Amino acid sequence: MDERDRIRKRINAIDERILEALTERVLLAREIGEYKKKVGLPVIDVARESAVLRRIGEEAARKSLPRELTESVYREIMRLCRSVQMEETKVAFLGPRGAFCEQAARDHFRDVNAIFNERPSIADVFRSVRVCEADSGVVPIENSNEGSVVTTLDLLNESDLKISGEVILRIRHNLIVRPDKELNEIREVASHPQALSQCRRYLEENLPNAKHVETGSTATAVKLASERDGVAAIGTELAAQLYGMRVLASGIEDSRENHTRFFVLGRDDHVPTGKDGTSVLFSVRHRPGSLHEALGALSSRMINLTKIESRPARGKPWEYVFFCDFEGHRKDAKCQEALEELQRKTVDLKILGSYPRAQWL
Repeated sequence: MDERDRIRKRINAIDERILEALTERVLLAREIGEYKKKVGLPVIDVARESAVLRRIGEEAARKSLPRELTESVYREIMRLCRSVQMEETKVAFLGPRGAFCEQAARDHFRDVNAIFNERPSIADVFRSVRVCEADSGVVPIENSNEGSVVTTLDLLNESDLKISGEVILRIRHNLIVRPDKELNEIREVASHPQALSQCRRYLEENLPNAKHVETGSTATAVKLASERDGVAAIGTELAAQLYGMRVLASGIEDSRENHTRFFVLGRDDHVPTGKDGTSVLFSVRHRPGSLHEALGALSSRMINLTKIESRPARGKPWEYVFFCDFEGHRKDAKCQEALEELQRKTVDLKILGSYPRAQWL
């Protein structure tokens, strides 16, 4: 046996011990989770998890291990332990796999034992939640550069589902290649037309002779690049992981101010948190000043209106439905008063849901 084989044998033995210890930790997590349920305690103890991560990080630093990477490993171990403590949450998202919608879904449900299922259309995400195939759904609602996703707006109007959360994701584009490829070997760059356009400056400076290949999504482009020699893709880190690819250059978008907002759909909205938003839709009577009067229900109470947009009312030519977002929860006293007044001053007021305002990711 040569030196390399001897070292590998020791590594294999260590891996066996790690797996044994990990199995023991998971079994103990299940045991303590069952105890907490029996005595009525919350299964997840965020303060305890934070304390464990701090302790692990400090111990790693003392042993000359990279603290951040070691903590990252333990976060994944904690996620594994949570998976045996919590019931599965089924989450439907607009596919394909590896695109920004899945990334938003995984970011939002990162602390939940979630099963993620792609759906071919926004309508099918709504349907999946409505018929209980999924517990929650994630769909895009607007992009800071391209505007609102009208399909989502129209389906919110037609559906009885509630908005239970939101995610705001900064769009980071990456140049993705096969693991053995370098920049000078790239002959074609594939991606969604918007992604190609948003990375125009990088492509002109670094790949001026590469042919641009348009695809239906960034994830489809990564799959294509994994199958064809000499092709790079613009896509997400998640897509690179899914297809065994390498991020050759990250953050290649021309503008950092490109964000997409996603709604989390459920059969109920969220309980108040103190940092909430509410979405509603309504119509107003066809007379001068009616919209101004309706919005006065918010402004007179110093409630901040964060978005308003109109969509044509179905079956009513030249009449419109207004979608509004404002700060506060529908159960807050001030918001309750405003909604009661809004009900009197509008036609067909519909509360789409209240939810915690997103942290920008």
